[in-house]
Amino acid sequence: MTATDELASVRYLVDDVQAAVDFYTGHLGFTVRSNVAPAFADVVRGPLRLLLSGPASSGARATPADSASAGRNRIHIIVGDLDDEIGRLSAAGLSFRGDPVSGPGGRQILLSDPAGNLIELFQPARPTE
Repeated sequence: MTATDELASVRYLVDDVQAAVDFYTGHLGFTVRSNVAPAFADVVRGPLRLLLSGPASSGARATPADSASAGRNRIHIIVGDLDDEIGRLSAAGLSFRGDPVSGPGGRQILLSDPAGNLIELFQPARPTE
């Protein structure tokens, strides 16, 4: 397997590739793998390769018109302290889609990228002893 084969890739359709690159690298710890904006860029964080396809990219053009808007799917990023991340990102001027939600597995909150794609920030529940 090559390094690319070891990555899980997710494609997000974006209206501004450079704005998406700036968002993911500036706020969420991704690094640029390639950038041929305004058509396409890909950014990586751990084993996740996020394909950012602008309107001129082949990935966006292959999408049926009735499926072109952002959906309910989202990438899931595990964080150590959700409250710290909320504070850090709020201080950077980002806003969230609702309030934190708690469940048996942990706590989460949704964030949108500049194109409206969702990112779930998730803090796992601490095991009880």
